[in-house]
Amino acid sequence: MTASVLPSLTVECLANPAANRMTPYGARRSEILGADALALAQRELTQWQGYAVTPLHSLPALAQAMGVASVHYKDEGSRFGLGSFKALGGAYAVARLLCRELGAQLGRTLTTQDLLTPELHALCGGITVTCATDGNHGRSVAWGAQLFGCQCVIYIHATVSEGRKEAIAQYGAQVVRTAGNYDDAVRQADLDAKQYGRFVISDTSYPGYMEVPRDVMQGYQLMVEEAAQQLPERPTHIFVQAGVGGLAAAVCGYFWERDAGDRPIYVVVEPDKADCLTQSAKAGQLTAVTGDIDTLMAGLACGEVSHLAWEILEKGTDAFCVIPDDAAVAAMRLLAHPLGSDPVIVAGESAVAGVAAAIAASQSDAARQTLGLNADSRILFFGSEAATDPALYEQLVGESAEAVAARAKERA
Repeated sequence: MTASVLPSLTVECLANPAANRMTPYGARRSEILGADALALAQRELTQWQGYAVTPLHSLPALAQAMGVASVHYKDEGSRFGLGSFKALGGAYAVARLLCRELGAQLGRTLTTQDLLTPELHALCGGITVTCATDGNHGRSVAWGAQLFGCQCVIYIHATVSEGRKEAIAQYGAQVVRTAGNYDDAVRQADLDAKQYGRFVISDTSYPGYMEVPRDVMQGYQLMVEEAAQQLPERPTHIFVQAGVGGLAAAVCGYFWERDAGDRPIYVVVEPDKADCLTQSAKAGQLTAVTGDIDTLMAGLACGEVSHLAWEILEKGTDAFCVIPDDAAVAAMRLLAHPLGSDPVIVAGESAVAGVAAAIAASQSDAARQTLGLNADSRILFFGSEAATDPALYEQLVGESAEAVAARAKERA
C-alpha cells in the first residue's frame, strides 16, 4: 500500500523573536561545539567497530506534494546497531570521561582505542557511570559502558515503557525506575551519583555540569558532517526535533559555524506537551515546562532546556514549531507507506517531529510565510531513531517494524 495524499496536519509556528542571522558564531559557542572538537570525535568514532555512514534518503514525491524542490531524510536507525543517533553521543561521552579519569591516574593522554587494551579495560571496571533517560540515551550509555568495561546504572521515569527498559538492560546496566517525569529522574540520578561516587553521563547541561554534555553534543555532530557530505546541494531549510536541545544545538551549531549568516533557515520542533524551548523563546529566558509532559514522542518528553544547547539555540534558531502527538503518528505512517516511489522508512515516534511540522507548515499559507517555504526550498530532516520500542511502533503504525523494513529492502 502506497500513500496517495499527504495527511492533513496542524502545527503552531513561532518566528524566534531573538533570532539574528548576523550574530557571529563566536569563541564561546566554538568552545561548546566547534570544528576541532568535531574532528576529534570523527577521528575516534570512525575507528569503533561497527561504524558506518548512515543513509541519506531522497523523497522526491514528498517534496512535490509539499510544494518544495527537495526533501532529504538522514536515517539514523542503523547507527551502531542501537537504533538511534544517540549511539554517537552517550557512548562517546562515556569514552571521553574514562580517558580523562584514567589518563589522570596514569599521567598520560589516552584515546578511546587505548581503553580497549586489557590493562585499561580492567581499570575501567572500577568506574561506574550513570544517567537518566527516556530510552535512547541510556541505551547508548549502557552500550558504551559495556564496550569499555565500566559499571553502569540507568534511571528511567514512570512512563518509560518496559520495552525501552529491556533494551537498556540487555547491555548489562542496572536499570532503576523512579516516580515522576524525566526531569525528576535526572535529579535522582544526580543525587545518587553524589552519594555513591558515580559519574553522570547526561545529555542535558546545567550550572556546574557542562563538560560531559558538551562531549555528547560533539559526538552528535559527526552525523551532521556525514549528512553535509552526502547532500547533492546545501539545504535551504532544516527541521530538527528537540527534547533538552542537544541534538538541535549540534545541528544548528554545525551550520552556523560554517555558513554564518548564509546558513539554512533553522526550525526547532517540539511536542505540544513538552515545548520548553518554545516557551523559553516566548519568555526570552530559560523556562521549564512542568507536570507529566506525557507525549508519545518519548525521546522529546523533556521539560527543562540544556543550558549549553540554549547558548546556541537562543539566537541560532529562526523559528520554533509545536506539534500534537497525532501529527507524529501520521508522519510515521507516511514514511512506512510513502508517496509514489519514495523509499520506505522505519521511523520511531521521536524521529518524525521535523517531518510532521514541515508537512503541516506546507499546508498553511501563514506557516509557509513564517518559515520562508517556497518552490525552491530544499529541506533536510534528521531521522533520529528507528523503532526503538517495537511494540509501540506496531501499535501506532499498524504493522511491525520488521514487516516495514522488509518492504524497504524490496523497494531499495
